[in-house]
Amino acid sequence: MATTLTQKRVPASRSTVAHKYAMAVSGLIMLGYLLVHMYGNLKFFQGEEKFDSYLGETLPHMFYPYLPEDGALWIIRVLLVVALVVHVYCAATLWRRNKAAAGYVGGKRYHTTQNKTGVQRSYSSFTMRWGGVILLLFIIGHVAQMMPNWLSPGGASDSKYDRVVNGFEIWWVVLLYTIGMLAVGLHLAHGFWSALTTLGQNRSSTRRSSHWTAISIALATLITVGFLSVPFAVLFFGAGS
Repeated sequence: MATTLTQKRVPASRSTVAHKYAMAVSGLIMLGYLLVHMYGNLKFFQGEEKFDSYLGETLPHMFYPYLPEDGALWIIRVLLVVALVVHVYCAATLWRRNKAAAGYVGGKRYHTTQNKTGVQRSYSSFTMRWGGVILLLFIIGHVAQMMPNWLSPGGASDSKYDRVVNGFEIWWVVLLYTIGMLAVGLHLAHGFWSALTTLGQNRSSTRRSSHWTAISIALATLITVGFLSVPFAVLFFGAGS
């Protein structure tokens, strides 16, 4: 007796490969923004006038008069929001698919003797999933802090420089910021390497033999240290006071 197996076809746009490509591209877009954002943050060390001028005059007039005032900023904001939504959606979808494929039964994952608890865990399972959740919460809080006096610990001010100083003079604000930036660094250390692998730029057989591993770690360290330099300078060395 002949039997026919029917297989549900999945559109290419909903395939696992497509989701991985979308995650890689959206992640690289946000990485590019982080580098530019870090450059802007480091202008803090040039003093209040140049810092406020950069944020209040230079950025709003990018590509003016070809674009209206704030036009480039709104394009960047929309692009970042789209990239973030795509990244989170694809991450959640791939996590669900991986969970189903890994053999979860009754909420328990497959077991292994390689771990003392019997449950196999990986570096990416912590930094990319749970670290990603911490990172998302950090982004929401940081965006609210960047808005004009929406969230102003330490006191509101018309000067962005003063708001930075007022906020980072508070130890718990610096602590939360540090936790968020460490989550960013761990996420980047694996995510940049993973994105390049997805896009076919990493051809090494193992991660240790890949030169992109060292580059990913160096890039993650650069961004983490660059962002933390401002709050640490304010809290520990009195910068801006």
